[in-house]
Amino acid sequence: MSFLRRRSAATPAGPDFDVLAMDPGDWPGNLGAGLLPAPDGSCQGVFLRYDLFGGRGPAMIIGNLPEGSPARELTEGQIPFEVAQLLVALENDEEVTVTGTEDVPVMQGDNLLIVRRIKLSESRISCVQFDRSDNVLVTIASWDRPITDDLYALLKPLPAELFQQG
Repeated sequence: MSFLRRRSAATPAGPDFDVLAMDPGDWPGNLGAGLLPAPDGSCQGVFLRYDLFGGRGPAMIIGNLPEGSPARELTEGQIPFEVAQLLVALENDEEVTVTGTEDVPVMQGDNLLIVRRIKLSESRISCVQFDRSDNVLVTIASWDRPITDDLYALLKPLPAELFQQG
């Protein structure tokens, strides 16, 4: 897949990798973005928050975490960072744990993608993860909406300008 590649180091103000998400123009609600910085100033992850609930919380969070990001290091049963952020944004303080995982093959155009469906103790949250060819982990967490194979067709790299400072 052409979008599963590292971006050149020519964009120091943002992430040094392509951010795979849904184009903001394709989403009818509000979009927010956040960077997870490392102490040295490098980008350790990008999170996009899609809000369809009119300011009452996000419907979906998509995270992109490069290899070595501390947010990727989870203990047994610990929920992904994106799920935790979704719960905080929704002001839901219920304890949620991972109850299992399942690997599912999905066709993305002509390419095969192995998607890990994460089963959670909170049934209103859908969560999937997949690894890109450049070792960036993409996690999608959705509130009260199932994640279907159609969603993967909407994913594309966002322009670097979206993450430029200034």
